[in-house]
Amino acid sequence: MVIDLEKTLDQEDKEIKTNPNRRKFLSIATSVTSGVGILFAAIPFISSFQPNKKAKALGVAIKIDVSKLETGSILKVIWRGQPIWVLRRSEAMLKTLQNTNPKLTDPESEMSVQPNFAQNEFRSLKPEFFIVEGICTHLGCAPIEKLTLPSTDMGPGWEGGFYCPCHGSKFDLSGRVFSGFPAPANLRVPPHRYQDENTIIIGESEEVVNV
Repeated sequence: MVIDLEKTLDQEDKEIKTNPNRRKFLSIATSVTSGVGILFAAIPFISSFQPNKKAKALGVAIKIDVSKLETGSILKVIWRGQPIWVLRRSEAMLKTLQNTNPKLTDPESEMSVQPNFAQNEFRSLKPEFFIVEGICTHLGCAPIEKLTLPSTDMGPGWEGGFYCPCHGSKFDLSGRVFSGFPAPANLRVPPHRYQDENTIIIGESEEVVNV
């Protein structure tokens, strides 16, 4: 069967011209179809502006249970896409921090980032627990913990801390940087508070807390 397309189109065109109702209906139908098409095309574009579940979770405070964290050990978690370390310091570790080390760049943490309550030699709310971002303040590399003593590869007089393998910056057990290395500031301390004796909330901060 062969269809004369030109003849068929001419006939439909004549019907449209002689039937204004049909012409109006086709115009409305075409507009509606175009509108629906634009709407569906825009849905992915509009959706791209909506935060997904992962993005929403990045800004949410997280709870950490430290009841099973052993002395001298580190618990590592992720908050807002950043590595957070919780170090449970021993009495021996704390003693090394009580005397100001003249080799530190910013011993009083005056040029560094931390909550107001953490601007002390321990850089923490409770001396036993040190909460810090595991990111070097030089170029954002990941430092490694050097807690075992003695440590021959860290040089004489090393009392424990953190070491950035990228460019050699060294930090003490409070995350304070030693002079003569590229890192310009101490490791950052994130906002945090204690919900109870064994639960730390990262992402929320209180200036006055009884612990």
